[in-house]
Amino acid sequence: MRRTDPESHGPVRYGPHLPADGLPLLPELSAALTGAAARTEAQPVGGGPEIREAAAGYWERRGLRTGRDQVAAGPGANSLLLALTAAVGGDVLAPRPCAAWWAPYARLLGRPVFHVATPAEWGGVPDPYALLETVRRVRDEGGDPRLLVLSVADDPTATVAPPDVLHGVVEAAAAEGLHLVSEETWRDTLHEPHDTVLVSPAEMLPDRVTVVSDLAGALLPPAWPAAVARLPAGAAGDNLHARVLDVLTALGAQVAGPVAAAAGYALTEPGPVTARVAAAVHLHARVARAAHSAVTGAGALARPPRSGRHLYVDLGPLRTALTAHGVGDAQDLEDFLTHRLGMPAPGGHRFGDDLAALRVRLATGPLLGDTDAERAQCLDSPSPLELPHVQRALITLSTVFDDLRDDAQRWEPPR
Repeated sequence: MRRTDPESHGPVRYGPHLPADGLPLLPELSAALTGAAARTEAQPVGGGPEIREAAAGYWERRGLRTGRDQVAAGPGANSLLLALTAAVGGDVLAPRPCAAWWAPYARLLGRPVFHVATPAEWGGVPDPYALLETVRRVRDEGGDPRLLVLSVADDPTATVAPPDVLHGVVEAAAAEGLHLVSEETWRDTLHEPHDTVLVSPAEMLPDRVTVVSDLAGALLPPAWPAAVARLPAGAAGDNLHARVLDVLTALGAQVAGPVAAAAGYALTEPGPVTARVAAAVHLHARVARAAHSAVTGAGALARPPRSGRHLYVDLGPLRTALTAHGVGDAQDLEDFLTHRLGMPAPGGHRFGDDLAALRVRLATGPLLGDTDAERAQCLDSPSPLELPHVQRALITLSTVFDDLRDDAQRWEPPR
């Protein structure tokens, strides 16, 4: 078993941020925040009653019965995951690849993180047999696996794991006595919500699953950090909730009062919020499909994006061309594509993937334009892909990948 020790020749001291939607702020959200700007009292650790009540209602509408006392709020999902990791104890299991911010918080606590392989068709949820084998090996080596972190709607792969596979993983985790953290930041960003079935592990194993959602996924701008966690009901859940609050207290991890007001408003999902979320998801889905077509048309590999504002691209088939440009691993590839595309292209090593694999996550937000006016135009246009600034961005993306394809074909040895 190889643990996720840093293995990089470059400065990889931080993970990339969540892919932002890049769109102008919704006026109603701005009003909710500014209306609470005069509040001077601090929010309670774990969130005040308003945000917890709103979060409980949010989950109720998604089929998860939730009491207000089951909810904890924090200034971002990272603080909640850190508190859960500390509260549960033991070693951490995570799929490979996984969100860039998961593993660092376990390492901060001195907890080993063991990555588990995912099937070729999706990411975010490990293969059940690989999970059982990993747990067995870790225990044989004296480890103590207790926590499995997974995401049904995944960052970085933008895939959605099917319910039957998820059920197998949940059963395997339950059989091994693991607590699950279901990170559901992207669950409200399904590109085809009527054709995609998303089931939360908390629906399958309610007494052993904690759900965590960063509101920057769909409801709030990233500059307003807020996240909510739904802990299990019952005595065990109450004890875990209390330990999580202890850790959040030690960290001073409280949601700012004005942000809590905006988060509470967004979580009730009033008309303006749901309309903006639907419009933003539709826009990013169209851009993601166009980007996917561009990269796969050039010979790269990428799973079709089903959620989020990103796609995960494997440039292994173009390795010969990249080698000629001095690209030998994911850090080189990140530097090369960031420069060529003029937009962030974080390498797969930031997501726990193999450094030698030539993989990157590409976000769709930078393809919407450079100014607020351009991005607002995308939101309002019935044909955003035909806007000149979006066309230019997609042409740049296609050109960079097509050039690599042409180079690879030129340098391919004769048969």
